[in-house]
Amino acid sequence: MSGPYAPGPYGPYGQRPPHAAPPPGYGPPQPGQGPPRPGYGPPRPTFMPPHYPPPQYGPPQQPYGYLPQPPPPVRFSEGTHRLHWATIPLRAFVFMVIYFALLGFPLLLTRTENGARFLDAPEVLLRFLVVTVPFMMVATGAALWGWFAVRFRVDGDDLVVENGVLRKRARRIPLSRVQAIDLVRPLMTRIFALTEVRVELAGGEQSEIVLRYLGRGAAQQLRAELLARAAGLPGHTPEAPERPLWRLSFGALLGSLVFRLPVLATIVLFFVSLIYMLLFREGGMLAVAVPALLGLIRAVFAPMVMYAGFTVAMSPDGVRLRYGLLETRMQTVPPGRVQAIGLVEPALWRAIGWARLEVTVAGYAGERQALSSVLLPVAPRHVCLYLMSQIFPGTNVDAVALLPASAKAIALDRADGAGTDDAIFVSRHGWPGRRTDVIAHARAQSVRLTVNPLQRLLGLATVHVDAPPGPVRVAAADRDLGEARAIVESTARRARAARRAGGEKARWAR
Repeated sequence: MSGPYAPGPYGPYGQRPPHAAPPPGYGPPQPGQGPPRPGYGPPRPTFMPPHYPPPQYGPPQQPYGYLPQPPPPVRFSEGTHRLHWATIPLRAFVFMVIYFALLGFPLLLTRTENGARFLDAPEVLLRFLVVTVPFMMVATGAALWGWFAVRFRVDGDDLVVENGVLRKRARRIPLSRVQAIDLVRPLMTRIFALTEVRVELAGGEQSEIVLRYLGRGAAQQLRAELLARAAGLPGHTPEAPERPLWRLSFGALLGSLVFRLPVLATIVLFFVSLIYMLLFREGGMLAVAVPALLGLIRAVFAPMVMYAGFTVAMSPDGVRLRYGLLETRMQTVPPGRVQAIGLVEPALWRAIGWARLEVTVAGYAGERQALSSVLLPVAPRHVCLYLMSQIFPGTNVDAVALLPASAKAIALDRADGAGTDDAIFVSRHGWPGRRTDVIAHARAQSVRLTVNPLQRLLGLATVHVDAPPGPVRVAAADRDLGEARAIVESTARRARAARRAGGEKARWAR
């Protein structure tokens, strides 16, 4: 047989005939040859050069796909640490921006009879440089002094922050007082990949520790170490994994901000005044259109920028929140620090099953409480209820039976009610929008009974279950006086039992 299908030396299908001789270089070694070379190929000659194989010079080549090892993590318990060096030029730049806006730009202007001219003579530039260069040196020196004055370290279960160069002042904060740890990245600091660390402590307005600024990786490592030590774990414990719970889309955020009765009424008012002003050339309608526009900016655009990309995740060290468009913020609220929760359901949201979660967190006060009071801007109601059950484990708000207010009360909404079980106290009020406030018995600071003049005439009272100052206020309004006293006694008894059963919460991981 000839052609491409002719059988070769290996026979059909690649099988070598048993009588065929092996190809040259294969088979047993011939006389005068060295040992057979392993594998395939001709045998290696007996004589080898003195340097075989040839020597390799330089470092060995890294294999394909090799990744360098990451740097070891920073141990904040070892030695004293300073802020990131890029804090110096950043602070100096901020000083120069303020200087240029207040003084530098006017120095470049020359006033004439025809108005102001910009940089119209060499002496104007000289005047600007004579003033600006010394101020730049002062700004750089002040930034360097401020950077050199701040030092911090982790000493056991305490965070130690030292301030001052000539006169030093050290502040020692027990980590058991940590209420929350926030990582804030303003727009300007993203250029240098810097992060501001805010440690919220129990104690009100002056209890905040701010470290401006650390590198992004160092800030995350510091947060993980502080949370681990606050939980009673070793400082080198890696950051706890998280489980994503809810991510708020941009469309849902925008729709929730617009789909509210006050916002819709303001939009209608703005466009009606604008159309009336254009049709009838009535400039006085600006007094209506401008305030309406400012109200829309505050009610829609400001929250949209603040809560863009809102993400909620659960982890063993607490609830993790990430949000912000211009200023990104990463909050970590440890378990046991949320004192009370409010489930807010505006009138239009109730029709489609939306709700918002507000919380009172110990440690936040004043403006910080207002910025950190929203746990979930908008989500389906069942998602909000699930998150509430994670914050107060073993609870179900809808399962608590709520008793209505007294029939003698003058109220528009007969759906107002209050109820309790062994874990939580729940109050509900509001019409047509509804609000449900929840507080755990173990977090109640006090229980009190109040009576206003009208209630005194009707024989009614209001029971308040107090939490730290915040947006959530739990109260059972317009109760019969005997019922109100019974609620106070039972709630106080449940609170004492819950605190005894809960034990010490300063180390929640133990």
